[in-house]
Amino acid sequence: MSEPLKLAVFDCDGTLVDSQGAIVRTMAAAFAAWNLPEPEPAKVRRVVGLPLVEAISRLWPDGDIQACAALSETYKENFGGLRRADAVEEPLFPHAVEALTALRDDGWLLGIATGKSRRGLVNTLEGHGLLDRFITVQTADTGPGKPAPDMLLRAIAEVGGDARRTVMVGDTTYDIHMARSARVAALGVSWGYHETQELIDAGAFRVLDDYRDLRNVLRSVWETA
Repeated sequence: MSEPLKLAVFDCDGTLVDSQGAIVRTMAAAFAAWNLPEPEPAKVRRVVGLPLVEAISRLWPDGDIQACAALSETYKENFGGLRRADAVEEPLFPHAVEALTALRDDGWLLGIATGKSRRGLVNTLEGHGLLDRFITVQTADTGPGKPAPDMLLRAIAEVGGDARRTVMVGDTTYDIHMARSARVAALGVSWGYHETQELIDAGAFRVLDDYRDLRNVLRSVWETA
């Protein structure tokens, strides 16, 4: 009898890659293009992970939905320009590749659930040679974004998995709330955009301080599950 599938789904920005510099810079440029005050970097970091239009609406509460959608297009155009100029810096967090390799060796299927566009995600993962590591890739392009459970539910369905043997790994409360809504275990990371205590309060069963701990943490939880 084959072992039941195990699925580990990762957020991207703030969890796998440190993209805050590019995001903050692009958001500032987009707001400036609309003659709006540039949002504070700390506030921009707080909304990373949400669908782009929702993130902008939180940064610009006086903007209506049509204006926020239009501003989001400006953001995407600016980010695309940086990408074409090879000016986007999105370094991987330390030991991320080794952690992904260790999970794959332990029989885990790997997925992504992110607020990035699919095009942006593919560019990021291809830039690090990681796209083929992930069997399921979910973005907010195809349905509700975080914290709704839809991306996780689609990922589980695509691989034929089970929520009881799935874990979501993320750096924001949006990731944790999405996991809890999908009845999936939520594992936080401390190196991203929301604080450790926030992640615990949102329902993370643990918060990692180092990717080198990931393998053993998941083994301890699922070895006999």
